Amino acid sequence: MPLFRASGERVRRKAQPRRLRNLEGMGSCQRTQDEGSVLSLARMCLLSLANNMKEVWVKDYADNYLDHYSFRYIMGPFNPLPGELVEELTRLLCTTKQLSRAALHLLLVPQLRHLSLESCPTLVTPALCAHIAARCQALWSLDLSGAQQLPSKVICETLHCLPALRSLSLAGMPCNRNVIQTVVQCCRLLQHLDVSRCHLLSPTALLPLGGGAFCSSSASPSDSSLSTSFSQPSVSFPALSSSSPPSLSPLPLRNLLALDIGFGEQEGDAAAAAAYLLLSLPCLERVAIEDLAHACYLIEHREFGKVDEFAEREGVPRLEEVWRERLRSQGQDSSRKKRKSASADEVDENEENDSEEEGGIFGEAYGCESEEDEITNEGPSCSHNLNRGKRDNLSQCGFILHLRDVRGVTCDHLDSLGRLCPNINSISLNAESKDNSGRIQGSLLAAGLQTWTGQLRSLSVFYPHSLMALLQALRVAGSSLTSLTLEGVKTSPHTSLMDVIKSCPRLRELLIYAEPPEWSNDRAEDQQEAWDPPQLPNLCSLTLSFSHDHSQRRPAMSLMSLMKVLKCLLNGSPLLEKLSLVSLPCPVNCVLQNTLQKVDLNMHRLTDSSGLPTMPLTRIQHIDLQRTNVQIKTVRSILQCCTRLKFVDLSYCWQIHKNEWLYCKRLSKAQVAWAE
Repeated sequence: MPLFRASGERVRRKAQPRRLRNLEGMGSCQRTQDEGSVLSLARMCLLSLANNMKEVWVKDYADNYLDHYSFRYIMGPFNPLPGELVEELTRLLCTTKQLSRAALHLLLVPQLRHLSLESCPTLVTPALCAHIAARCQALWSLDLSGAQQLPSKVICETLHCLPALRSLSLAGMPCNRNVIQTVVQCCRLLQHLDVSRCHLLSPTALLPLGGGAFCSSSASPSDSSLSTSFSQPSVSFPALSSSSPPSLSPLPLRNLLALDIGFGEQEGDAAAAAAYLLLSLPCLERVAIEDLAHACYLIEHREFGKVDEFAEREGVPRLEEVWRERLRSQGQDSSRKKRKSASADEVDENEENDSEEEGGIFGEAYGCESEEDEITNEGPSCSHNLNRGKRDNLSQCGFILHLRDVRGVTCDHLDSLGRLCPNINSISLNAESKDNSGRIQGSLLAAGLQTWTGQLRSLSVFYPHSLMALLQALRVAGSSLTSLTLEGVKTSPHTSLMDVIKSCPRLRELLIYAEPPEWSNDRAEDQQEAWDPPQLPNLCSLTLSFSHDHSQRRPAMSLMSLMKVLKCLLNGSPLLEKLSLVSLPCPVNCVLQNTLQKVDLNMHRLTDSSGLPTMPLTRIQHIDLQRTNVQIKTVRSILQCCTRLKFVDLSYCWQIHKNEWLYCKRLSKAQVAWAE
């Protein structure tokens, strides 16, 4: 097996991706043809390659080389392949649980641009990271989430060799301040950073992301020796010296995910750190950090004095200085855009450079608009108002944040979030109240969502109160929603899930995780409705999951009116691909039988004149029926009618016995899971 790369290999590789850039035309390993049974040529080739590499190349490498030598580069069978195909093959091996240490060594080729090992974190070791750093220095995206056995020193050494990274996911890993410092110094092109569940990180440790003015504050005694740990004679990138320029500009981060990280030293540190990050990272669009709404309140009301103690303790500029610098930078960007739009052909290039070379704690300004959806409504400049010392309202001076997707929000200060972030289209919030005043929280939520009426696309709410109190908020935001997630909601015999369907007619994804009601005499009404039942014609994914007492074998059938809702959802959602009905407190079997009968009676017209499906369950691929009363006869009908079905979960279905499950498993091409 050759160990070194041929000299002409780099030239050949540049021309190859052009031939295979259109992988979608061939079909990727995640796609099939429209019939759902014929595999694409690319998928067949990758499946054959995945099934045979274990007995051929992987076996040879594991037996003769893996634990005997340590190679910087391997000239293996996958080096001539385009990076896109190697990435597809790696994903396929991960999803089929066939990826091994030896296989991964062979797949770490220089042409890789994207590498995700989130589904196999046990393979991520210091030795593997050394291979990644040596062989894959052109990576754009790296996901090592969940690799808890990786020391922070190894993470730093790896990141030091990956300067081209645009996306980095380190969720659930032992990251500390040194890792953030390394990211700031080495990954200057980074646009996506995920450090969620990194409990060794405090909110203040994220401050260096905002630029050089914050880097010195977060330095620990061990930082001075950080550059020495990077020394790798074989790496072509020079090590950072202690004389690195202190005035680093902020990273062009668009996405920052940092929920469930370590606690701050004092109460209020999370809100203060969030305020600094919002002001010092001008390109942010997607944010998941603690006390985000509280930080917006501090900024909107200019209560900067409340964080002066924090600034002094951390050795960072005062928040008011950071805010003034952000206003000045935003005013420059706005003026520059106006000049360009007024006379694009007459703008002097030297004049543009002069406007961009202004000093300050942020260095050069970034263009924060995304490629697909630019923000141009920034309002007038505030520089004259600041010079006159007027304490104008933020909305009057046109200051807004460009956030589109926010998580970790509470109902407190939701109005401030709306005024500073009017362009939000996706929000995830916790509406839990300490005094269990569900009605009050529902009203606050409805009032807070008014700002984004007609533009909100995704809403996720943790609401441990009655679903009825949440309907007002859904009526406010539901008309434009395509994704809705409700967690912890409490149900009763009078719970109107039908109102949820009516309020959100454009949903493509509906997920409800609810508490079952107490036992009652509630009964389903089988009579026909005089009005047309509500439908969700665009729905692709439906999840209805109720909590269950594991001491009981089956859930109590106490919400019989849910049957009518299920009938509406199944019969009125012909595009449904994923269906999850877990521990439902109602008879699911009869609802499925009713739906399947409708399919049998109309098999001759599965699609309309435009080719779109009209019958339910014709596109279903994944069904989860855990802890329901479904019977084996119904399961057989599902397997016969649903030709695209790939997976069925029948775990803890008390009406199904092991012999019946084994019989279905033998007859069906779909994977059928079962547990007693």
